[in-house]
Amino acid sequence: MTMTQDELTIAGKRFTSRLILGTGKYASPEICQQALEASGTEIVTVAIRRLDLDNPDKETELDYIDWSRYTVLPNTAGCATVEEALLTARLGRELTGSDWVKLEVIPDPTYLLPDAIGTLEAARVLIEEGFSVLPYIHADPVLAGRLAEIGCATVMPLGSAIGSGQGILTLDEIKIIIEQAQVPVVVDAGIGAPSDAALAMESGADCVLLNTAVALAEDPVQMAEAMKLGVEAGRRAYLAGRIPKKHFASASSPQEGVAGVAKVPSDLSASDDPAVAAARRRQPVS
Repeated sequence: MTMTQDELTIAGKRFTSRLILGTGKYASPEICQQALEASGTEIVTVAIRRLDLDNPDKETELDYIDWSRYTVLPNTAGCATVEEALLTARLGRELTGSDWVKLEVIPDPTYLLPDAIGTLEAARVLIEEGFSVLPYIHADPVLAGRLAEIGCATVMPLGSAIGSGQGILTLDEIKIIIEQAQVPVVVDAGIGAPSDAALAMESGADCVLLNTAVALAEDPVQMAEAMKLGVEAGRRAYLAGRIPKKHFASASSPQEGVAGVAKVPSDLSASDDPAVAAARRRQPVS
């Protein structure tokens, strides 16, 4: 199976890339555009509340994203309450024309951990209003199941704290979510290196979402491409099926049919047989 045949489907829409990229924190719009292209992503997420909408003459991320190339995913980053998230989601739909929303309800400004109860409540309302909801959550298998049951398009468990680059600290919980998943599982937040992205995909995640690891890298464009390769490698490894882990060694060479080694008589001198002498000296016969 080629990577183009291995499609990701979210809310009825198909994608060949399994990497979603954010548009915040880049040094310039040009670098962001180059990173998006290098990543191969087909979905880009935009924080609606962080757009400068008061100045109609000022360009925002929505102006320099190629809408013909990318699916724009509005998000509710910066929303601390259900009411703020609902208002922002509706504003995002007005601005983009898209019913998709990455739902974030985050009341804690220090650790940026999502509000499970608020997320579930907001998701119910938005689904009733016709949104395709992609909720950002803690790696909670029970919550993930509830969100899938009410009709969310995906679940998006965190690997670790947003922007921390700590990697995937919730792998055991994410594996349970994947095992029980009724919808695509997108690992979101905490990824710092391509190896983190690969681990998520090797574990069976359907997709990875990241931003800071690329935007704040010394070379964002090169890191974007590295993340693309990490995601692809992890997905291929998952499809190929890794070997099981064992608590003992297992020789890579076959144990059967091994050629025997002739015993050299102790009373045979080197002058009697040049081959024997060479073997004793571990040197080739001249």
